[in-house]
Parts: sequence; C-alpha cells; structure tokens
Amino acid sequence: MPRPVLWIPAVLYGSVLLGGVYYAVIGPGLGARTAGYTALLGALIALDRREWPRMPPGAVSVLRVVLLCAVAVLDESGLSRVLFVLVPFLAFFAYGSTVAIGLGIGCVTALAGVFTLRVPHWQTRAEYIGDLLMFGLGVVLALAMAAVAVREQQARARLEGTLAQVAELSAARERNRLAREIHDSLGHHLTAIGIQLEKAEAFASLDPPGSAQAVSHARWSANRALEEVRASVRTLGPESEAEPAGLSRALADLVHHLDGGSRRVTLKMTGVERRPLLVLYRAAQEGLTNACRHSGASEIGVSVVYDEHGAHLQVVDNGTGFDAADEGFGLSGLRERVRLAEGTVAIDSSPDGTALTVGVPW
Repeated sequence: MPRPVLWIPAVLYGSVLLGGVYYAVIGPGLGARTAGYTALLGALIALDRREWPRMPPGAVSVLRVVLLCAVAVLDESGLSRVLFVLVPFLAFFAYGSTVAIGLGIGCVTALAGVFTLRVPHWQTRAEYIGDLLMFGLGVVLALAMAAVAVREQQARARLEGTLAQVAELSAARERNRLAREIHDSLGHHLTAIGIQLEKAEAFASLDPPGSAQAVSHARWSANRALEEVRASVRTLGPESEAEPAGLSRALADLVHHLDGGSRRVTLKMTGVERRPLLVLYRAAQEGLTNACRHSGASEIGVSVVYDEHGAHLQVVDNGTGFDAADEGFGLSGLRERVRLAEGTVAIDSSPDGTALTVGVPW
C-alpha cells in the first residue's frame, strides 16, 4: 500500500493553527475555545504522524473526520475548512482513487450544505461562492498531488524490484562463470594429475624414468592449476582479461603433459594466430578431459586452424563415445562460453570415437 506524504498534512495543520491563534489574539482573545481548538489540532497531528495497526480498517479515517468537524466548530476564523481537503487526499493512499474522488465530491457538497444551513442566500454572495470554488480547487489539487505521489512510489517500487532482479541475475551469472572456471581449469588439471600419478604408480618398478616423468607432469599440472586459481582470484573480471598469452603455446603445454604411456596425444596448428582465445583453450581442456577421463581413448588429436574469419579447434579421439542426452555440466558450460563469443559448437560421437569442433570468429 502506498504511504501518504506526511509533510503535507503537517504543513496544513500548522498553518491553520497559527492562523486561528492569530485571529483569536487580534479578535475575541485567547480562551478555552482557542485552547480546545489547539488541542484538537494537536490530536490530528499525532493521529497522522503514526500508524495504528490495532484499530479496525476505516476507524482512523472516521476519527479524523470527527476531529476535523470538532475543530471546525471551535474555529472562529473559518480557516479550518481547508483541512477537509485532507480527507480525500489521505483516502487516496488508503483506499484508492475511486473512494478518494467520491469523498472529495462529498466534502464539496457538505460545505455547500453548511453554507445553505447557516448563510441565507449565500448563492448570491461572491465571497461564499469564491470560498466554495477555492475549496473545490483545493480538493482537485490534493487529489492530483496524491495521484502523483502514488505513481512515484509505485514506479520506485518497480525500479527496486527490477534492480533486485538484475542483482540476482548478475549474481547467478557470476556464479555460473566461476563454476565454469573451476570445472574447466581445476577439473582438467586434477584429471591430468590423476592420470599421471596412475601412470607413475604403474611404471614405478618397470620404468623408473617414465614414472619420474609422469610425476613431473603431475607437478606441472598442479602448479598450473594453482596459477590459474590465483589469476582468477586477482582479476575476478571479464574472461578476456584472463586469456592465455598464446593459444599455441598453452595448447602445446597441455598436450605435452598429457601425452605418454598408453595414450598418445598430438597437436597440429595451421595458420597464423592473431590473438589468444581463452574460449578455445577452455574447449581444448574440456575435450581432452573428457577423452582422458571417460572415453578410454588411446589416440587423441588436437588441431587448430586459423583463417581470415576466425579460429577453429577440433579434438578427436578413438574412444567409446557417449550419448548426447548425457551431456554434462562441462559441455553445457562450453556451449555457453562459445555462445557468448558468438561461435559455434558441434559434437559428433559414436562407438568409434568423438569429435568436438569449436569455431570462434575474430
């Protein structure tokens, strides 16, 4: 529910109080009537300065009208009639425009009725016609101010809701980005470490140099994972800020530290690299990780082609393939990465192997 603009009733109450007291000082003088008039205005100010949750709906409005009528009876200056514009003004916030307009019409009609009862032939006297017209104009202005205030509060509430949704979406997007980084970077390196340590354990007695080389490759993967974690913590910014210094060199390091044992990994580069592309580096990590962890492949080929339109990466293995319906978080995250780079992803999997193809424009 919109909240009323509390300073407007306070200004009107204060103005009418000062005007009534001034009229009493220069006219009939201060007395019990002025004291009661002041006390009732104070009660009205207290009524509108706080909420009354325990009172039945509408009771505050009825009490306000009763107090206003009492003030009008004690008012010798006639200034208090302006306070009745607060009836439709405050009702606009509590009950809506229809009720407020009805109350406004009722207040104007009631003032005309009072004139009819107290002032004979008031319809022919300019001062009373002017008073009625000015009161009606005050009601219209009060309703207009209430409508503007309500629309402003509703617009602010919608804006706050939109900002909350934007913040939630931004947080979700950042969580997804960090999840992709953890999966693609740490997931790949942990897979590589596990593979190399298994190789080291298997060849410890049969081929000590090969076992030592596998441990060295595992150590490199661990150091590389630590470097990428530190880089992510330092930047926490756009992915372009964390791109590798050179895709060719980064891919060569990945292939070198995975190659060996029962698995052969090759790399082929064609064309001239224009700039590093993190999305292709992550795509290569995802393809190599899946091929090493799930496919049981003995041959894995990584190829990159640069042309005038962009860069194209392909990771091919001779493993057992997988069902496209079983696509996990890694491939879903890769598709999102490539979509943001305005590229394309194609996956061709069969029992004879899998081919992951990613194209990214310059």
